[in-house]
Amino acid sequence: MGNARLIDIKDARLNCVIDGAEGKPWITFFTGIANDHTLWDAQIPALAPHYRILRIDSRGHGLSTSSPHPYTLRQLVGDVLGIWDALDIRQSAIAGLGLGGIVVSELALQNGGRVSALIPVSCRASMTPQYQGIWPGLVETATKGGIAAIADMTISRWFSQEFRDKNPATMKTVRDAILRTSLDGYLGCIAAILTLGHADRLSTLRMPVLYISGQHDRVGAPPDIMQVMCDATPGAKHVVLPGATHISTVCNPTVFNAALLDFLRGIR
Repeated sequence: MGNARLIDIKDARLNCVIDGAEGKPWITFFTGIANDHTLWDAQIPALAPHYRILRIDSRGHGLSTSSPHPYTLRQLVGDVLGIWDALDIRQSAIAGLGLGGIVVSELALQNGGRVSALIPVSCRASMTPQYQGIWPGLVETATKGGIAAIADMTISRWFSQEFRDKNPATMKTVRDAILRTSLDGYLGCIAAILTLGHADRLSTLRMPVLYISGQHDRVGAPPDIMQVMCDATPGAKHVVLPGATHISTVCNPTVFNAALLDFLRGIR
């Protein structure tokens, strides 16, 4: 699926995949931590007739090379802008999940003229003690045992047992993406997450914004936290995906796609 490209951005070679109709408006999808462009597979059939779609593997994820950790949010924002420049994309709608949602929000805050619409998915705008407390154990486990050591605990945090049992093929795709993540990529992106803190700037966003959360996401980005972000953002909307946990795009792609298309059509 899609046309894959490797693009050199300073100290990394980043993989991106292009789908959809030429000449249509661009929408960019940026991955979360320990996943890759396959996170957005279920969105392609719905969006491809109407949009030119760009999916990016973050450095150290998927088929992108890594650079030594730690990474910064500004560095990851620069990766997206570098790919846009290489592909001559002057403006795009942009969505991201988890870390991806943090990165695309920072991009919109720093480079608003390049963003036609912003879709942060299952992410936060500020750090809390509970959220900060997730990461040290994962860092220690991955450092000692490699990425494979965090695969099971990550999948169990992302998806309910019922969903895992009913969707073995999807779980294999998710696990494969985790295992493709380099240690530098994983630790580097955690370092970027730990610098999270843009809640006080959400009021400056001027493009259309759609927040999307999973009904049962209790750790990554609970709906009540994303509603606070929505309330702080002028004119923003918030959709809660029924039955979804943290990886909400995968848990409920039908409602996700319908909400995304409705939002995008409303701003054309």
